[in-house]
This record gives sequence, C-alpha cells and structure tokens, in this order.
Amino acid sequence: MAVYIYSVVGKRHPARVEELTGVGDPPAALRTVAAGPLCAVVSDAPDGLRAKRRDLGAHQQVQDALMGDGTVLPLRFGLLAPDDEAVRQALEERADEYLDRLRALEGCTEYNLKASQEEETLLRQILDSSGEARRLNEEIRGGSAGPDAPMRLGEMVAAEVKARQEALAAGVVEALRPFSRDQVQSPPGGDDFLSVSFLVPADKEELFLATELSVANQLGEDLDFRLTGPLPPYSFV
Repeated sequence: MAVYIYSVVGKRHPARVEELTGVGDPPAALRTVAAGPLCAVVSDAPDGLRAKRRDLGAHQQVQDALMGDGTVLPLRFGLLAPDDEAVRQALEERADEYLDRLRALEGCTEYNLKASQEEETLLRQILDSSGEARRLNEEIRGGSAGPDAPMRLGEMVAAEVKARQEALAAGVVEALRPFSRDQVQSPPGGDDFLSVSFLVPADKEELFLATELSVANQLGEDLDFRLTGPLPPYSFV
C-alpha cells in the first residue's frame, strides 16, 4: 500500500505518534520508519488524496506536534512512497543530506513576512519628488501634453516604483537578518513587494519580533506588514 510521508526526524527525537492521526477520512494512524540515524513519520496513504482543508490541517498538526519535541524536517503536503521499504531506502541513500538539514534547522522556526504599500501614497511621493514626472502629469491633466506623454509618465513611474520597493525590501531584510539563521525570498504576489521567510533561532525570536514591529512602525501606516509564524521551516528544507 502507498505510504504518505509527513516528516523526517533524528533517532533521538521521541516521535510520539501514538496519539496523533494523519490525513484521510477516517484519519490514518501514524507510525515511524527507521533507518540508521533517521526516522520518517508516515501513515497509509488514502485513495484520491487531494489538498482539502481537513487534510492540510492534519498534515500541519502532525508537524506542530513533532516540533514540540525537537527538530523536524517537515515535508510538503502530498509526498508519497510506494511502501515502507522505499521510505527506508530513501533515508539510507540521503542520510547525509537529511542530517545536514536537521542540524541547520535545530532550535529554529520559520517566520514569513509579506509587505505591501498603499499605491496612492507611493504615487504621490513619486510625483512630489520627481520634477519631470510632476511636469508630465500636469501637462497631461491640462491637455497640453504630447500623445506619447501618458506612456512616458507610466514608464517613469513604474521604474521609480520598482526601484523604491526593491530598496525598501532590501532594507527590511537587512534589518531582520541579524536575528535569523537564514532567509529565503520568493517572488511577491498581488500587491506585495516583499515575500521573505526567516529561519529564526529560539534564542533570537524575541529580538526578531521586536525588530520587525519597530521596522513596521518606523516605515509608517501606508505600509502593510503581515508576519506569520512560528511555522514549521518548510522553506528551508
């Protein structure tokens, strides 16, 4: 029977899975598959598994419970293997890689930060600070601009928006970098100009949170900071 894989832990992790349940309806019982210095937390895989809220929540609850007892290498939702022996073989073949990642994640959780900026405020700042952009805007509004003026103004503003937001994103990351062990940036979506995950050690968590709050306050109300965590460190697996 196919096996659903939740995470990998070291052999010293208690891996108390007896009272945990996993994905599926009815929920599957969890077990461990051991190989050398590693264990994988698995269950029988249900037929037709899809990313439903119930199963996503079950996957997350397993990670949270395991993280309460030690370092965990959390695997993404939906990872399957043909059987326990295939899991055991993967643990043996990739033991060095898994052990390296467990050492890198030891004592850490993930925080994800997304940020967006109020568009109207940003455009007003650009027009206030750029004489050329302000002149073009006034000519367009007054009807005296050439036919290519709207395009030139749009390109000018877009370039300035990109430059400002890239500088802003870099500044935010640099302010929080000293309180994290690693960082992973991903392409921001929607109105966001920043999407970054931080691997935060437990002994720096308080400073990280305080600094994030201070940075958000300093940058003003036209920026929307959304910090999520602590999370299993998926981004660093």
